[in-house]
Amino acid sequence: MIMNIMEILFGVLLFTHLILLTVIVYNYFTAPKIYGQNSVLNHELKISILIPARNEENNIENCLSNIFKSTYKNYEVKVLDDFSTDSTQDKIKAFQNTHKNLELINSKELPNGWTGKNWACYQLAAKAQGEYLQFIDADVIITPETLRFVLFEFQKRKAKMLSVFPTQKIKSWGEWLIVPLMDWLLLTFLPLYKVYKSSNPSLAAANGQFILFDKQSYFNFGGHEKIKDKIVEDMEFVRGFKKMRLKTITFLGNNFVNCRMYRNFNEALRGFTKNFYPGFNINGTAFSLVIIVFIFLFISPFFLIFYNTLFAIIITIIFLERSITSLLSGQSLLKNIILFLPQMFMLATIGFKSLIDNKRKKIFWKGRKIR
Repeated sequence: MIMNIMEILFGVLLFTHLILLTVIVYNYFTAPKIYGQNSVLNHELKISILIPARNEENNIENCLSNIFKSTYKNYEVKVLDDFSTDSTQDKIKAFQNTHKNLELINSKELPNGWTGKNWACYQLAAKAQGEYLQFIDADVIITPETLRFVLFEFQKRKAKMLSVFPTQKIKSWGEWLIVPLMDWLLLTFLPLYKVYKSSNPSLAAANGQFILFDKQSYFNFGGHEKIKDKIVEDMEFVRGFKKMRLKTITFLGNNFVNCRMYRNFNEALRGFTKNFYPGFNINGTAFSLVIIVFIFLFISPFFLIFYNTLFAIIITIIFLERSITSLLSGQSLLKNIILFLPQMFMLATIGFKSLIDNKRKKIFWKGRKIR
């Protein structure tokens, strides 16, 4: 009886992981990536680079200094200081002495029913003069070629929304336990090119750290006001644009868009807890089942091998999957292999914590209660 159960479990796991491996290999060959080649643009229209900033003294200088090295010159930069209590505003003002196309905007008080970031982005968009709206988080670093390339792809593909998953710069071991999960989830479960090719809203992926919009399409959708209370605003945009039959595309940063999202384990834990459950856009019961499936697929084989050595085949496939996703996301293959099982335990822990905290409305970010 036990042997029959083990054979069934092995068959289910093998079949499922072969499908996932197929998705990952497909992504390896087709996932859109940023490249820095010279790109001839049809129209060098003005781009408004819009940066919400709240207590970003550790990031804003690097962000701005790299933007101002851009080979694409027809742009303005607007930074909204969202009631920072550190030296963020002083560092922005220092750049204004040498860059006249930089405007510092002081945020108005947060209205009821808005999240802080959505309110900041809404105010920035209202001030933008460009035909394109480029939202960039303050912890994102771009290369001189980045803007020219994304605008080239934007025009060539007739897109109305383009987002990039930055190459994550991970330093501490606490970050390694959590941050790689974002790219792993993306590349394991979603054929990324289908975000562009398919109009199905379920084939959606976006990253709010770097999103480019056609200005008219952004306002036709309703801008950030339409999703003012949503935590995972990037996914709301891509699903909404797809429902409106507007082309969206999502790229991997490929070291042309870089970011260090969090600086330690606690920051990473809070950040992923905030976004994980809302990002799935499903009810709590369905989400709990998803986490249980994750545990079955990626944790159980490491224990089932003690009952049947055949499960070593499943573990080998899992490590192959993890190796390919690490290469695609520009992360350390060795660290992701060594930490794979702890990462999966963290995935399950954060999943249930995100569900519970969101249901109890105990989500805080940068000193604000979000819900």
